[in-house]
Amino acid sequence: MNYDLSWMLDSALEVPEAQHAILVSADGLLMARSKGVGRDHADTVAAAMSGMQSLSRTVADFCGSPGERPQWRQTLVEFDHGWVFLISAGEGAYLAVSASPDVDMAEITFRMQQLVGQLGKALTSPPRERADIQP
Repeated sequence: MNYDLSWMLDSALEVPEAQHAILVSADGLLMARSKGVGRDHADTVAAAMSGMQSLSRTVADFCGSPGERPQWRQTLVEFDHGWVFLISAGEGAYLAVSASPDVDMAEITFRMQQLVGQLGKALTSPPRERADIQP
């Protein structure tokens, strides 16, 4: 599948203070990036996000009851200059969005969930065939 999903990521950036968005495969490969992210930087961040998600799942039992394995939902990292949000974007894909410290956290996570719903449809829909092409 070789769809350009970059344009969809830009909808996450409509939230005030949102900065960048990338779509990452579970093995750390960049699947799509928003306009403001350079390819090399996005590749590096994609690999890091895959590792971060893996680490997050590894420590899931740290917040659960003995014998219970909580389901990973999101990873949130805070820096002096902002936040990075990481959520599942379907089977084998993750959505990462960066934002300034002043972002409305509820609004950005809501928008990310909406985007994941749209991405899921795009990732699972077969490509359309043109009707005017004769076999």
